[in-house]
Amino acid sequence: MFVDSHCHLTYPGLVDQLPAIRQAMAEASVDRALCICTTMEEFGDVHALALVHSNFWSTVGVHPDNEGVTEPSVQDLLDRAALPRVVAIGETGLDYYGMEDRKGGRSIADLEWQRERFRTHIRAARGCAKPLVIHTRSASDDTLAILKEEGEDGAGNLAGGVFHCFTESMQVARAALDLGYYISFSGIITFKTAQELRDVVAFVPLDRMLIETDSPYLAPVPYRGKTNSPAYVPHVARQVAQTRGIAVEEVAEATSRNFETLFKGVNA
Repeated sequence: MFVDSHCHLTYPGLVDQLPAIRQAMAEASVDRALCICTTMEEFGDVHALALVHSNFWSTVGVHPDNEGVTEPSVQDLLDRAALPRVVAIGETGLDYYGMEDRKGGRSIADLEWQRERFRTHIRAARGCAKPLVIHTRSASDDTLAILKEEGEDGAGNLAGGVFHCFTESMQVARAALDLGYYISFSGIITFKTAQELRDVVAFVPLDRMLIETDSPYLAPVPYRGKTNSPAYVPHVARQVAQTRGIAVEEVAEATSRNFETLFKGVNA
């Protein structure tokens, strides 16, 4: 019934609990999940989850915040994207958040390596016609600009994709939709302080929306502050339903259908 379109099940706190997580998913009617890769070193473990479990799929990519890891070429990404049950390129994008504290006082200009890595991922996604899973934080202008420069302009899309764990403004949501991209919401929309984000939830067309947990992070209310799990994605769906004044079943049906439309092969 429900699909978690973005989770990190190889991370500490989850990988050792996988049987219990899968049981909890079944009990919560969460029937599928997309396992996200954040480094090339991690890919083998992420991909193994998809090979072993028939309701899991995987991505390949390097998170924009990861430094000191293997830097993939376009061909590296294409080779792995061609493997069974790999349905997307990412998690990729740009992250300029906390420049002073998190990035040693470097300027945005110093993060050209992030922009080049993002371009590599876009080119791979266009080369294999598989969607991008995009992370953008405090970097929406450059994220949108680079997508357009690389041909993902809504008219010349060969990849498409999703802006995952969306936390940006209504203006950014509109721009992402104009480029033909989907928008995915996480447990953040259940937080008391997230009214502006709930306004975006009300704005985004239901046929362009996904839901996710981003496990093990960002557990929704009533589990906020605890380790997140794909079994909690129904709480995201319920918040979407409440915000839009529709039945949760309608949210589940639409977001599951969108998941199948965007990530080819996940209904096989």
